[in-house]
Amino acid sequence: MRTVQASYGRAILWLLGIWIFQSCCCAASNAQGGPPYYTNDPGTPGNRNWEINLGYMPFLYNAESITHTPDVDINYGVGDRIQLTFENAWLRVKTAPDNAKYGLGQDQLGVKWRFYDDEKTGLGISVFPQVSINNLNHSVRRGITPPGASLILPIEFTKKLGPIDINGEAGYQAVHLGPDGWIAGFVAGHDVTKKLELDAEFYGIGTFNNSNNQQTLGAGARYKLRPPFILLLMAGRSIAPARNGQPYFVGYFGMQFLLPPKPFE
Repeated sequence: MRTVQASYGRAILWLLGIWIFQSCCCAASNAQGGPPYYTNDPGTPGNRNWEINLGYMPFLYNAESITHTPDVDINYGVGDRIQLTFENAWLRVKTAPDNAKYGLGQDQLGVKWRFYDDEKTGLGISVFPQVSINNLNHSVRRGITPPGASLILPIEFTKKLGPIDINGEAGYQAVHLGPDGWIAGFVAGHDVTKKLELDAEFYGIGTFNNSNNQQTLGAGARYKLRPPFILLLMAGRSIAPARNGQPYFVGYFGMQFLLPPKPFE
């Protein structure tokens, strides 16, 4: 069964790659993914530059809530095409009628490589493998984090289609001590002004045995305050009715820091 699932995941990635090359027209590229959205894009901070995102992330369900208070996402550029990533969060998990539980989430370590970047077509493509591992604490025993490690193998693309900037992501997730799964996301947006960007996102996660599938729609904004600060906002909910494990609200409210400080492009 694992072999069949792996083959299916690889097939999804190949089909996405073929669609990208066939459907994109010539235009300049502008990345829209990354915080406050769940979908990643091929963009990297640039050589020896830092991109640090601090956010409050609520996931609200009928009988449960999970919040990242805060979520810390640190990215460092190695050259112009490679990004090193570390992400973790302090979690609050509340399940009625029990009291809230607190604990450190899983460390997420990743390396992004933008292996295709064509200025003539404006198309950028990257891979962004990420591994999630538990810390030496009691989060697993208290049911805050999953018992095993996981590996995500996604591919991302970005493209400009007229006044609309788009990017997408799809990937396979291998899970230790749990069912393997998939991720898929799509963001479309537009720069309303030089400072304000508005976007809409579809994002889905699931397992191949259909034990835990969620698809959400969200809308958000980035607002450039002054270097190096960018305000990040996003709010959304599940496509399906808020029952059977579907969230009635998801969001991201935070700040991005681009270091060293420099004027916005």
